[in-house]
Amino acid sequence: MNVVIEQIKPIPVRITSGFVGQIGFLARRMVDLQLQTIWHFLGPILPELEGNLLDVGCGEMPFRFALSDKVKYTGIDVAAADAFGMIGSGSIHVFDGRHIPFPDDHFHHILCTEVLEHAEDPETLMMEMYRVLKPGGSLILTVPFSARVHHAPYDFHRFTTYRLAKMLAPFSSFKIAERGNDVAAIANKLVVLCIGLLRPQWGLIWRAFLAVLCLPIAAGFLIAAHVNIKFGKGSKDDPLGYAV
Repeated sequence: MNVVIEQIKPIPVRITSGFVGQIGFLARRMVDLQLQTIWHFLGPILPELEGNLLDVGCGEMPFRFALSDKVKYTGIDVAAADAFGMIGSGSIHVFDGRHIPFPDDHFHHILCTEVLEHAEDPETLMMEMYRVLKPGGSLILTVPFSARVHHAPYDFHRFTTYRLAKMLAPFSSFKIAERGNDVAAIANKLVVLCIGLLRPQWGLIWRAFLAVLCLPIAAGFLIAAHVNIKFGKGSKDDPLGYAV
């Protein structure tokens, strides 16, 4: 198997408490459109939840801060979370990435953000989330679509709305929404390109020249992307990802 070596490794989302942490979170969202569109979806939902919540593939639990004190939080992740750049926590339950170690009908809500693409068997994991979810409970899910290979070699899938709908068939009802649009997808690629050009390596002068040309274009597309996302414009046929 050809293993892809990532030139630009993803930076785990770490949200610290307090004013400085919130400013840092806002600043990252201005540049990281994947995170911005995820938060655009999760922000209005998470504070309203109550009851038991399971965060599947929780990583460093970045969105826990948005939950109210009416939520009993449980996070699970694979043992090799350090391969994804995660520091880890003793409060996280370890699982094998397929079978969730909790009984049937146990949780009121399940949160699963940007995880299914890393699951070797996403169908089994989806059925496990369905199994441990109480009747009438809710699954809150995001997946990438227009995204570079990340956390290699543990990046296995990209999902369309049609594939997601097949996997979500056991649920009584669901809604799949696009995250971002074609403008956001272009802006996201340009940001990654600029970061790559600014990395210290051979051909630095030539790469710096290209970066100077690329940076204002990327900045313009970033602004356009935020405006398009806010007002729901742009083509939904080429989104950054999907939210369920």
